[in-house]
Amino acid sequence: MKYYIIAGEASGDLHGSNLMKGIYAEDPQADIRFWGGDLMESVWKFHTSDTVPSGLVRHYKDGAIIGFVEVFVKARMLLGNVSFCKKDILAWKPDVVILIDYPGFNFKIAEFAHKAGFKVFYYIAPKVWASREGRIKKLKAYVDKLFIVFPFEIPYFTQKGIPFIYKGNPLIDAVDGSRAMNETKQDFLERNSLEDKPVIAMLAGSRKGEISTMMPVLTEFASRMRTIPKYADYQFVIGGAPARSMSDYEPWLTEENRKYIHVLFGETQSIIRHAEAAVVNSGTASLETVLFNTPQVVGYIGNPLTYQIAKRIVKLKYISLGNLIIDRGAFREFIQDDCNPDKILAEVRSLLEDKDYRERMLSDYAEIRNALGGSGASGAVAKAMIEELNK
Repeated sequence: MKYYIIAGEASGDLHGSNLMKGIYAEDPQADIRFWGGDLMESVWKFHTSDTVPSGLVRHYKDGAIIGFVEVFVKARMLLGNVSFCKKDILAWKPDVVILIDYPGFNFKIAEFAHKAGFKVFYYIAPKVWASREGRIKKLKAYVDKLFIVFPFEIPYFTQKGIPFIYKGNPLIDAVDGSRAMNETKQDFLERNSLEDKPVIAMLAGSRKGEISTMMPVLTEFASRMRTIPKYADYQFVIGGAPARSMSDYEPWLTEENRKYIHVLFGETQSIIRHAEAAVVNSGTASLETVLFNTPQVVGYIGNPLTYQIAKRIVKLKYISLGNLIIDRGAFREFIQDDCNPDKILAEVRSLLEDKDYRERMLSDYAEIRNALGGSGASGAVAKAMIEELNK
């Protein structure tokens, strides 16, 4: 069968790649055309050849947008991509269009594909439980089957009367099968020419805008922490985001702070796994940090206007998935003005110095992991999708 998959950001690329592995396992002759990133492309190349006229259509780095204001500013580019995508689907005629999160783009494609007579699956539900609940009407109208990944979504979508399939969370597969989970700290240090000293992980986000707002905070936090004698030997390692380059981080790196701040690409999971603590921009990385069992503090700074709009329509107590899953603050979240070097430093010191506090957090982590279910979610979802197509 022919599968047209659309993932619009780094987390979608991760889950899309694991879904593709599951599809190829269930349907070895699968022909997959997709919008995604390097991870999805590597799976496709492993299972097919460059002579097959499918593969990667657009890389997510060419169109990733977050926030109300940002969508408005880049509306022409977004609409151009939507138009191109519609034409590409019509020309390729897939058996199913599989949409992964990325609602601003994917809802437009869902409506088009449904009206054009294509089967539409939505994998990783748009966060209608957080904001813009009116989109539920579109899910009912344009999506043939919804595949959800969080346990708290089960009662929500049941109440809303939307048919769904839940097979657990695919991030468990991505973490447990990762190189990071199956290597020693020494392996990691030697591979990246790092000294055998304690590591603090710093993740500034995957988008250029997030990096530009978080990097000044992270570098200042690291500088202040290094002035404390007991932390003078610590090294601070930034996980370079996929599809970004050193040029996105260099404006905040100086001759002095480069002595203890390192930027590594393709090593984010290992950085998290082998760190004493992590400062994480909210997103999938925060949930990965839970699954790697690394104490964390979440920080997020968005466009000021976007934040003011979001405050008025987002209904959630927390911005991090881990906290949402157990409906309490397993770890601290510092947002906007609260996300500053002083507060982050105080919290990281608590994570390192307060044993009871650290143990409580790790206990909450175990509860979060348990709530997500066991392994095999990606393969189970792929199998369920194919069963739906064969009905």
